[in-house]
Amino acid sequence: MDYLEGLNPEQRGAVEQIKGPVMIIAGAGSGKTRVITYRVAHLIRNGVDSFNILVLTFTNKAAREMRERIINLVGPEAKNIWMGTFHSVFSKILRVEADKLGYPNNFTIYDTDDSKSVLRAILKEMNLDDKLYSVNLVLNRISAAKNNLVSWQEYQKNDQIQADDFSSGRGQLGKIYETYAGRCYRAGAMDFDDLLYKTNELLKRYPEVLNKYQHKFKYLMVDEYQDTNFSQYLIVKKLAAVNENICVVGDDAQSIYAFRGANIQNILNFEKDYPDLKIFKLEQNYRSTQNIVNVANSIIANNKEQLKKNVFSEKEAGDKIKVMRAFSDNEEGKQVAEAIMFQRTTHGLKWHDFAILYRTNAQSRSMEEALRKLGIPYKIYGGLSFYQRKEIKDLIAYFRLTFNANDEEALKRVINYPRRGIGDTTVDRIIVSADQNNITPFEVIINPSQYLDGRTSAAVSVFATMIQSFQVITKSLSAYEAALHIAQHSGLLKDLYADKSVEGLNRYENIQELLNGIKEFSEREDIEEKGLDIFMQDIALLTNDDNDKNKDADTVSLMTIHSSKGLEFKQVHVVGLEENLFPSQMALNSRTDLEEERRLFYVAITRAENRLTLSYATSRFKFGTLINCEPSRFLDEVDARYLELDFTAKPEKASSSFFDDEREAWSRKGGDTFSKPKAATTPPVKTTSLLAKAHVPSPGFSPSDTSNLQVGMEVEHERFGFGKVISLEGKKPDVKATIFFKEIGQKQLLLKFAKLCIIGS
Repeated sequence: MDYLEGLNPEQRGAVEQIKGPVMIIAGAGSGKTRVITYRVAHLIRNGVDSFNILVLTFTNKAAREMRERIINLVGPEAKNIWMGTFHSVFSKILRVEADKLGYPNNFTIYDTDDSKSVLRAILKEMNLDDKLYSVNLVLNRISAAKNNLVSWQEYQKNDQIQADDFSSGRGQLGKIYETYAGRCYRAGAMDFDDLLYKTNELLKRYPEVLNKYQHKFKYLMVDEYQDTNFSQYLIVKKLAAVNENICVVGDDAQSIYAFRGANIQNILNFEKDYPDLKIFKLEQNYRSTQNIVNVANSIIANNKEQLKKNVFSEKEAGDKIKVMRAFSDNEEGKQVAEAIMFQRTTHGLKWHDFAILYRTNAQSRSMEEALRKLGIPYKIYGGLSFYQRKEIKDLIAYFRLTFNANDEEALKRVINYPRRGIGDTTVDRIIVSADQNNITPFEVIINPSQYLDGRTSAAVSVFATMIQSFQVITKSLSAYEAALHIAQHSGLLKDLYADKSVEGLNRYENIQELLNGIKEFSEREDIEEKGLDIFMQDIALLTNDDNDKNKDADTVSLMTIHSSKGLEFKQVHVVGLEENLFPSQMALNSRTDLEEERRLFYVAITRAENRLTLSYATSRFKFGTLINCEPSRFLDEVDARYLELDFTAKPEKASSSFFDDEREAWSRKGGDTFSKPKAATTPPVKTTSLLAKAHVPSPGFSPSDTSNLQVGMEVEHERFGFGKVISLEGKKPDVKATIFFKEIGQKQLLLKFAKLCIIGS
């Protein structure tokens, strides 16, 4: 079989083992996607009906790439495979079976903004303090309950949950959950968590439905299994129970989504569910150089909870991993930007070959400023999605209302946009009337004279008639024709076109881009159903990566490490390696949390193909206050044999013996002395603090009056340490002092702002 010849022995074994339970432990860069696609192709080539194969992924992008590769291997038969994200696959099943749960087949999928809007309304109605009951907290609490398959009834009956809520002063959370669930049900809507929660409910309440899909999906494959939560785990286990032809693929070392409910125990304990499990370990890393792989291994070896594997690379050893120290977050940004500029120019690279990864979004500021100063183009990932823009959500709300008139959030969004004389007071009356009469808000507006006064009922009646006309006309139009009709006759397109400001023009162009996308959808040959309702089902499940219109632009990528998972770049900068930042201060309370932070560092390291740089600052601003920072403990855990210190912030004219001493100490511990050749490599020696710490002010430190400061005086600075005044220039009050600090070299300070303690002359 020619298509298997390019696989290494372990990959081939995983592909050919098509019967029974299989676990593929796939190290970073080990060709995981290739193995999954070849395994599915192998199933089909061995007579398995493609309709009986279910492949679950965590991103639409991964599903698309896999399907395209499988089509190249086995042809159009691959189009019949059920392949997609958990949410997309099970929303498809729910649309077929929704009536059993009392939902319409065209139910709306609420995004996070929709859910928050519903909760805000509930909190307002219940007169609850929105600071104590913050919308984010409430939504996270409900989400956690659903992911653990806890209904609102069970939530209210659980003594431990109730005790926790009341002890925190939030005893009404259970009632909010109940009201929220009822509000979504009335609107014919499910949120993202419901897509899994309701699937579990469906499979539990209706054994005939479970039996149907158990026999349909005779072969299951789950990608990124380490990221599954309890709800996903249970669905997969139920579906695989009859045939047990289940294959899970993942890497426990890359389990980084506990905050979303992911449970690493699902992969660690998989063998307990299937004692006759066959395990394959993909340990050869095809992405990164040997030095990068060795550094990653030395880090993850510190975790106790893991599936042991020996990841290796047969690529060249590559550059040592560079460690840069800066004296502020702004200087760190400057160093990174200059390094990128130098590497691009020297090695003929593209901007998109570089990525800057950080622990928190707030760290992007100093990086952005430095990149802008050097004219380096960049893109921040994880920003506002195309489908989250107001004008896009407005038009989509019209689409949603057309196909599900009970969608309360869509109704509230567009009933008075563009303005048609229906104010907030009228909307409140509509909602109250619906609640009082146990009907939907749309039932109120199609009979306005029964519930509203004559002055407002006319405008409401016109709006209702318009929506009803959309419902009729879309049945006979293509997705694009229907979308264009709604955009024009709702008045939205006209309203945006009338705004001639730059922002208005951008909004109008975004609507045109949406319509262009719908036209492309209408002309696709790989799908049979091309109605606007089908398009709506697709986009409801899109992620930022799926709708990024500029993903191929030649720009430096800036993103959190969480966002970088699954990506790779030729050169990677991991910044902000400081205690309480990375690892996060929130992760220092338990070994479990700390080990997840270490896995996050492992993910960051393994994004790099050829060159990896780690950096930290000895001070940075936090909440408006300058704080001293200590290098991350993770830097001490790195095997020093593979590192190269680059502490370049040294004086230009004065002696650099301090740095030479530091380099020599680093070399004795096994580190590289700035790429100078070495006769032999010594084993690494772990120390409690391998890297230099920030200066700690002397006891009783207090800034002196510097109006009479003179050349030759010795001073102490609270951040820069001890130094000697080399020169003074300028007139009072703008005198500048040039000071040589022992720890960091030469600095020029404006005396009226510098906080110096004079300690001698």
